[in-house]
Amino acid sequence: MTLKLAARLGAVKPSAVFAMAAEAAALRAQGRDVIDLSAGEPDFDTPEHVKAAAREALARGLTKYTPIGGTDVLKDAVVVKLQRDNGLAYGRTEIMASCGGKHSLFNAFQALFDPGDEVVLPAPYWVSYFDMLVLAGAVPRVVETSVASGFKMSPAQFEAAIGPRTVAVIVNSPSNPTGAAYDAEELRALGRVALQRRLLVISDDIYERLTARPVPHLGTLVPELRPRLVIVNSVSKSYAMTGWRIGYTAGPPELIRAMTTLQSQSTSNPSSIAQAGAAAALSGPQDCVVAMAEEFERRRRLVVERFGAIADLRTATPTGAFYVFPDVSAFFGRRGPDGPVRTASEVRPVELRRGGLLQGAIDRRDGESEDDRVRVAPSLRGEACLLAQCREQRRAIPPLASGHLREQDAPVRAETDGGTVANGLELVGRDGQGGGENRDLDLELRKLVGVYRKEAWIPGCGCR
Repeated sequence: MTLKLAARLGAVKPSAVFAMAAEAAALRAQGRDVIDLSAGEPDFDTPEHVKAAAREALARGLTKYTPIGGTDVLKDAVVVKLQRDNGLAYGRTEIMASCGGKHSLFNAFQALFDPGDEVVLPAPYWVSYFDMLVLAGAVPRVVETSVASGFKMSPAQFEAAIGPRTVAVIVNSPSNPTGAAYDAEELRALGRVALQRRLLVISDDIYERLTARPVPHLGTLVPELRPRLVIVNSVSKSYAMTGWRIGYTAGPPELIRAMTTLQSQSTSNPSSIAQAGAAAALSGPQDCVVAMAEEFERRRRLVVERFGAIADLRTATPTGAFYVFPDVSAFFGRRGPDGPVRTASEVRPVELRRGGLLQGAIDRRDGESEDDRVRVAPSLRGEACLLAQCREQRRAIPPLASGHLREQDAPVRAETDGGTVANGLELVGRDGQGGGENRDLDLELRKLVGVYRKEAWIPGCGCR
């Protein structure tokens, strides 16, 4: 008997990020030394005061159901956060908690959109936006951006994308996967378009604290948008709490009521213990967030510098989040191990099969177009993994840059030997010669591997 599944699932793809993480795990099970740079997950531990709050909640027996949309303690902590960080005044009736930021977005899409409603979606975008919109019956109106525009949608592009059935726009600043962040004038201009065209604005703020400079909030720049503004955030990235699964939404009371009703028929309340930890994170000391953001910025600068030394690899400098989004299109048409390389998806297997130490996430711009970039999360695993990742890029990419693969008879080795690297391919640097800089990267890696291999430590803030 063949089980019949719902037709709506036919248009939805599994999460590419988690699929790649599973692939990396399978390679590890085979004994391969794989550094997984696919998922956007800080390598630091959750701050100690957050864990202490969760332990206290357990000790007090706070293990029962809570209100569907979260406890008053957590809602009040969100109120404090929005006022402190964004200059926005919200009340309890305008806030609800869910099981992570993704869950908050899913609830919002289900509550807001009818079949056929169109939502403007700047590309490149986080892959789950597209599929969650499709599951809600909405139609993504994808707006292409480029490195020339800093991967930011212009007001003219926004205006041109609006049709008779367009009801909303998604703004993710800083962005996953590009790390691009709008400045105040750019956000104000987009907000004015949304206001004039009476569109909802869904502001995904999950990376707002992980920036090289403060990111302005649309809600303060265009306060008239307040009745049509939906703010989604979580504690996952800023507080190294990805496994705690607490996200939250701030928006019009009627939307919060609708989302709460929806959640009452799906997950019910988020974990009571996780809510206690999230409340402590949002209302407690913020020095750990600052320290983590500074460390991510240092790592981001390092990997952009290293990528800049790789011939034909074009990389824009991100403003925030912890991703780098290099353009690998220069390698399309060149011969890889399985024939001509046509998309970024076909560059990555070269890295995995030949180098064995790198896993990167592919972000497609829409459901059909070929991708030309690879999103990697180089800020996640400390300097050793950063340097290993750059070393493995050199293993994988230079042979493609030379136009053909130069197979060596030597067996696969664990370290470089002059211009020949572990994947059995000759390394070709920017000057066409092997060796040199790759050897220096290996020496740096050996010095750091004992300290950074598993974790990075920020003194004084309880973050590992």
